[in-house]
Amino acid sequence: MNATQTLDKAGAAKKRAKKAAAAVLPAFALPLSEEDVLAMDDSEYMNDAQLAFFKSRLQQMEQELIRNASETTEHLRETEMIADPADRASMEEEHSLELRTRDRERKLLRKVQQRIASIDEGDYGWCEETGEAIGIRRLLARPTATLSIEAQQRHELKQKLTGH
Repeated sequence: MNATQTLDKAGAAKKRAKKAAAAVLPAFALPLSEEDVLAMDDSEYMNDAQLAFFKSRLQQMEQELIRNASETTEHLRETEMIADPADRASMEEEHSLELRTRDRERKLLRKVQQRIASIDEGDYGWCEETGEAIGIRRLLARPTATLSIEAQQRHELKQKLTGH
């Protein structure tokens, strides 16, 4: 099977999942748990219920990251006059570490927001490289994943070999 056939097959599976999704979850249903999502049949992959589950999880991550950024901003605004050079150096190192952490979180926030948008566009859960399903277990572990495990491994190997 060539790459075009694989993408066509994945696209057809995506369309079937979207069509079946409307009948899967009644409007009054309670939010799903991880166990509920894992228990669903593969033919129900990325139905409306699963998409709602992951969107909620990503929105919670987004809110927490925004809250952390606000707390950091407030903390850094609290300027203290410290006379002792050792104490001042310690405080500056703490601020530097906090800024590096927030920079990583800012990048993660961007990924989270992109993944929320991909849910809205109907692309969430599908590998950007191959069009195949990323997999529920992988998305539970890393909701911002954009590649299947196999595609991610190829990507990492390529980076290791080329140094990029």
